[in-house]
Amino acid sequence: MTEKEFLSLRNGTDVRGTAIGVEGDPVTLTGEAVEAIASAFTVWVSQRTGIASPTIAVGHDSRLSAGRISEEVTRGVTACGGNVVLTGLSSTPSMFMLLQSDFGADASVMITASHLPFQKNGLKFFLPSGGLEGSEVEEVLLLAGKGNFPKGAGSVSSRSYIEEYSADLVRKVREATGTEKPLAGKRILVDAGNGAGGFYVERVLIPLGADTTGSQFLDPDGRFPNHIPNPENETAMRSVSEAVVKNKADFGIIFDTDVDRAGAVAPNGEEINRNRLIALISAILLEEKRGAYIVTDSVTSDGLTAFIRAHGGVHRRFKRGYKNVINESKRLCAEGKYSPLAIETSGHAALKENYFLDDGAYLVTRLLIALAKAGKRGLLDLIADLPEPKEAAEVRLSFAAGCDFKTLGAGVIEDFKRYAEEKPYLALSPENYEGVRVNFDKDHGDGWVLVRMSLHEPIMPINAESDRVGGNLSILRELYGFLKGYPFLNTENLQKIIK
Repeated sequence: MTEKEFLSLRNGTDVRGTAIGVEGDPVTLTGEAVEAIASAFTVWVSQRTGIASPTIAVGHDSRLSAGRISEEVTRGVTACGGNVVLTGLSSTPSMFMLLQSDFGADASVMITASHLPFQKNGLKFFLPSGGLEGSEVEEVLLLAGKGNFPKGAGSVSSRSYIEEYSADLVRKVREATGTEKPLAGKRILVDAGNGAGGFYVERVLIPLGADTTGSQFLDPDGRFPNHIPNPENETAMRSVSEAVVKNKADFGIIFDTDVDRAGAVAPNGEEINRNRLIALISAILLEEKRGAYIVTDSVTSDGLTAFIRAHGGVHRRFKRGYKNVINESKRLCAEGKYSPLAIETSGHAALKENYFLDDGAYLVTRLLIALAKAGKRGLLDLIADLPEPKEAAEVRLSFAAGCDFKTLGAGVIEDFKRYAEEKPYLALSPENYEGVRVNFDKDHGDGWVLVRMSLHEPIMPINAESDRVGGNLSILRELYGFLKGYPFLNTENLQKIIK
């Protein structure tokens, strides 16, 4: 494989590709590629740490290709003198947390492709200092393209870590609540979507005294036969919401495949995700310390900003991408500004107290501590004053095949900025770090629209919110009138909404 072919497998801070070929989607994450990337990572770790024969922990989620890729990673690491510890079925956060313990690994690899379809898979890389940045993943892939790795014969052993990881979560809840079984009398339901999150029922909730009746899809199954394990997926959220109502649960939890994201459900079946989830964990943290900076991605609502301000915090709306919000929160902390939370609307949430690790299980554990302390109050009471928009929509526009979508998309965004500046009823958002966010006055939609570029795909996502019924239609019609003049943009999805 060429360097260019290896680099094509980078997806942000991960390696991702097709591991099982299906019609129209041939295998790109081949055995050759995986072994070379694993060898390259081992060499890269050795160069970074000075450890001649580093020990690499290797875990995986429930995907069908996990066994095959685990074997290929093992061959790649040991062939150049590295040692492997196989952890088996694991969550992504646990593969970082084991590096903070006496587990004995110098780095780790998690085999996962998050919520993507069953044929996909990928690799996430960790050092004790955190997950690799995109530029560091690129360094690993360039090493893979060069080849010529040192020869060696490393060892292979097996040791699970998910039990220790779970025990730490149980210990945190008990210490925070001062009781052995703080969830006694509470019915907590988990939907793992047949991913890796089923452990949370047996190893966390039951030891804390919870009744887990109604929990579903806990068994790992890489075909994902019931629904996609994804808190942003409409079918998945409807499934867990219905289960909560049917089983009269006090709280519902849904994880994505590798448990670095989570969503929640109130007893009445209402979803607690996106702005609501951010508001809930923000309220908990701001109750502990006012004046905190809450960092979110760019598509959060103005109502959330008002909520955080009312609870004594500062809302920093930043770029999409969980690494972007985490790094911004870290930057604020380095400046002496207390920032305990970096969170995306997708459910990626990283807390300062937890190494700024995006960890869905840790997030819901924090929520369960609040639930245990709330007594007869429900968690929704904490966000009863959250102003919510009357309407919200997301539309994704594609680009013509083969065009320079990055340059063309940037040009559209600059043009829309100038367009907004010329209209008296439009105003550019004073704080915006991605794309262009434009506010519409009460007579022209009473809301806002954000036009930006996807981080990795030839897609222009558009988010709109309005504080009145019918307002989004006004906003998106105005936007369509502007965008229809660009022949390289496919505005079909936008036309469907406005017509």
